[in-house]
Amino acid sequence: MTTDTIRLFLNPTAGRGRAGRRQARIVELLKSRDLPIELSTSNAVGNLEDQVRRHVDSGGNRIVVAGGDGSVYEAVNGIMHSGNDAALGLIPTGTGNDFAKACDIPLNWEHAARLLADRLAADQYAKTIDIGTMNDRFFANGAGVGFDAKVTRIARSYRLPIGDLVYLLAIFRGMVDGIATPRLQIRSEDFSWDGPATLASISNGPWIGGMFHIAPMAKNDDNKLELMIADPVSRRRILSLLPKLMSGTHADEDEIQHRSISTLSVVASEPLPSHLDGEVQPLQQRFEFGVLPGALRLL
Repeated sequence: MTTDTIRLFLNPTAGRGRAGRRQARIVELLKSRDLPIELSTSNAVGNLEDQVRRHVDSGGNRIVVAGGDGSVYEAVNGIMHSGNDAALGLIPTGTGNDFAKACDIPLNWEHAARLLADRLAADQYAKTIDIGTMNDRFFANGAGVGFDAKVTRIARSYRLPIGDLVYLLAIFRGMVDGIATPRLQIRSEDFSWDGPATLASISNGPWIGGMFHIAPMAKNDDNKLELMIADPVSRRRILSLLPKLMSGTHADEDEIQHRSISTLSVVASEPLPSHLDGEVQPLQQRFEFGVLPGALRLL
């Protein structure tokens, strides 16, 4: 068994406070294999990323995160912005846990912690995955420009203990004041689009918002991303598409364009909201996407 210290980064607010309530048990499960665990907790947006980057910069090479997709996003950016290499382990305690699903990590957090402790004790890695890029930021699971980013922002404002249903509620709320359809100029290696659109979704993993199977063909180790563009649609049409989005059967609908890409440029007619792994980004008008094959090792 390795004697190198393993840093556990825990976001106590993840999963609307569930991660904080589980902190003692998570530490107990990891230490059950006599692992040298040190705990760091985050106290504000961006704090986990800063802590991870400093730890990796100082030579830490095994990062364990207890949190949701937002915590993964911060940890990945901390690792990728560092000049050093580090592997990431996850104990899912978030709301959607889309990254955990994409990586076949058990959603039962205690089971996931036990399996992770076993791998850490044996110095084993689970797999290597691709990482997406948007401008100067990184994402592990997915990105979106347009309506889904608006929905993400609304969902983040709720503190209701209703799990994945918060994203469904946010869709209904997002439709109340209208559905913007800005002009998007989209270019990839062998595809172009120029016209109004409801959203552009760029996926490294198949799920977003916990319950939406946005890109069932996506695999985070195939060196590509999956682009979904939705034409302008009415409120009624969005409601009829929701069951298909949840079951992953929407790709053949007339309003949906799908392409596999490795690079992508999106220029909007006006500054738009966007999200990376469910984290809302500043309004921007130009988006440059790419994929870094095999960029991250998973514990």
